[in-house]
Amino acid sequence: MISAGEASGEMYGAELLTALRELRAVECFGMGGERMSEVGCELVVHARDVAVVGLAEVLSHLPGIYRRFHRLLAEIDRRRPDVAVLIDFPDWNFRLAKQLHRRGIPAVYYVSPQLWAWRKGRLKLVQRYVSEMLVIIPFEREFYAQHGVQVEFVGHPLSELELPEVSREEFAARWGLDVSQRWIALLPGSRRKELRLNLPAMLGAAERLGSGFEFVMPVASTLNKDGVREQIAHCRSGVEIKLTNDARASLLHARVGIVASGTATVEAALIGTPFVMVYRVAGLTWTLGRHLVKLPHYGMVNLVAGREVVPELIQDRFTPENVEHEVLALMEEGPPRKAMTDALANVRGMLRGELVSKSGSEPENDTAARRAARAVLRVAESAPHERE
Repeated sequence: MISAGEASGEMYGAELLTALRELRAVECFGMGGERMSEVGCELVVHARDVAVVGLAEVLSHLPGIYRRFHRLLAEIDRRRPDVAVLIDFPDWNFRLAKQLHRRGIPAVYYVSPQLWAWRKGRLKLVQRYVSEMLVIIPFEREFYAQHGVQVEFVGHPLSELELPEVSREEFAARWGLDVSQRWIALLPGSRRKELRLNLPAMLGAAERLGSGFEFVMPVASTLNKDGVREQIAHCRSGVEIKLTNDARASLLHARVGIVASGTATVEAALIGTPFVMVYRVAGLTWTLGRHLVKLPHYGMVNLVAGREVVPELIQDRFTPENVEHEVLALMEEGPPRKAMTDALANVRGMLRGELVSKSGSEPENDTAARRAARAVLRVAESAPHERE
């Protein structure tokens, strides 16, 4: 049984199921989306029906979420899976882990919620109800091991994607870019609220940087291009912004990126493009949240590296002037750019799992999904857990 409730999680679930079937004949059911369905997971619950955010939305959808949760439980009782894989989506999956434990069904958690950053009280749920954590960020291995949790670092699935094959000339022709200019990629986030909060300062920085650059902005699939154009117009920027639909190719061919905190910063690091990390949240959210998160850095790349290799311009530090300064420092060949590209290469190695094992006992061309699949099968084949 696999339970994934978000787009990234169900992508990881589909890759995992594919890897499992390369190793063993398995049947699978659970919760996910189209990608999991396409590789043979029978969906008892569709992820879109429970992936609700915001307090008001959750409250209004609560009866339907409750029904779907118990529909999945009923199928678990009927089929009695040998093992359950829970992928991120903690509000749902921690409740499911408790129910699985009561039924004596071992649960493997793949892609850890960020318990090391906040809501550490949930660690007790992992200790009690989860057989093994399969983590994709290197430092998470030590975090769980220190708390007595069986854990394996399997590598980051995004780190295994091949670089986009489109050439700079092809990309320029498709999106109306000047191939002779240097490009700056603007990635303000994939949610409308992120766009509203991050875009004005990004465009302010673009204006300060001037007409000597091309500015390319990939539009996330969760956003509407017309809405993005309206938001750009609302900011009254005098700089032309070229919109694309390919974040990875935009980053690959950009000289520097200005990237909102999130998965896109990991993508930029894996592609190797120097970038500045930015982010802004609502004032009240920042005032309340900054005291709950006890970390030396906010950016995932810096957390993996254990030091600040990428500038973090958060909240009040996220100004057009500061962004301009950091971008210009990375634009030309020199020590700042060389230091960052070297550090990003090291982070890529860590996320690819090159530090997982030096014994040479792992198969060649191993992947995060294959390592995770072997761990899942190992748990499934172990002695059954005692009922609560």
